[in-house]
Amino acid sequence: MTDLALEKAGTATVRRLSPAPFGIGALLIVAYGVLPLVASEYLFDAILTPFLALALAGLGLNILIGYAGQVSLGSSAFMAVGAYAAYNLALRLPGLPFLVDILLAGLVAAAVGLLFGLPSLRLRGFYLAVSTLAAQFFVQWVFNKVGWFSNDSPSGIVTVPPLSVAGLPLDSSAGRYLFALGVVTAVTLAVWRLVESPTGRALVALRDHETAARVIGIPVLRVKLLAFAVSSFIIGVAGVLWAFAYLRTVEPAGFNLDRSFQILFIVIIGGLASLRGAFLGAALIVVFPLLLSRLGEALLGGLFDSGVLEMSQRIVLGLLIVTFLIAEPAGLTALLDRAWSRIAGRFRRAG
Repeated sequence: MTDLALEKAGTATVRRLSPAPFGIGALLIVAYGVLPLVASEYLFDAILTPFLALALAGLGLNILIGYAGQVSLGSSAFMAVGAYAAYNLALRLPGLPFLVDILLAGLVAAAVGLLFGLPSLRLRGFYLAVSTLAAQFFVQWVFNKVGWFSNDSPSGIVTVPPLSVAGLPLDSSAGRYLFALGVVTAVTLAVWRLVESPTGRALVALRDHETAARVIGIPVLRVKLLAFAVSSFIIGVAGVLWAFAYLRTVEPAGFNLDRSFQILFIVIIGGLASLRGAFLGAALIVVFPLLLSRLGEALLGGLFDSGVLEMSQRIVLGLLIVTFLIAEPAGLTALLDRAWSRIAGRFRRAG
């Protein structure tokens, strides 16, 4: 066999051994079939369910920033809109199926995102970021001041009704996890179809060069508004999961500016314009602080109080994020791709 034939055979074998289909299949088997049987309530409530909600929010923001190139600092506001919309739909329309509540809550968040996306037709970069930041403060102010949204609760904090789908109660830790997992799987599949479609290519063209996109006939204004609407819809659904599956309450403090920056860090750390990046970034953001907390309590628990330990954890996490971004600006996705390329290269040479 010639060297060219050997190279082609090795390349074909590497492609067949690509980690994407096998890895995704294995992860789904573990997520749906293994974890519900072996995981503890702590693992569901403290790690897996918030990871799924934040990964979905990162996925939505990545549509806007990574694919469309539009900056947003108000993601948490759209999470709040989705959560409060789902709560009020469940409260005021009790006969409505909860899956319909989620869909309508996402549409409400999309409408609000579309409204705050209008400045993108005139603004770019820093100025657009400031306008989306205004959405964060405005939405949080509305939910704090208008008692109707929280059913006139004096504290503004309301307890959500138990989860149930088609009459099947899902209020256990495993049930809430499986519900969140099902929603995230369905939305991720829809987003994958979107980014692989002509609409996804239009988003990338808009990000790469807005003037060139306009010249080749892409309706830039419509694509921008579509990006804001789709992104806000997904983030709104993530807000429903955050409130109903994780916190089991709806409160303005759960959707503050820190949450917006947390979602932004998920996108940046995971990798822009990457569906895997949202999940990788969310895993780091959710798991790493817990590890730092356990390590800090074990090493320094007797020397400092909880406030000092929490601040120290934030400082360490911030320094590690900055260091990681300097070492690998393209995110965890690029890091894993590079590692796989090295493994594939060694396999090709060995073959």
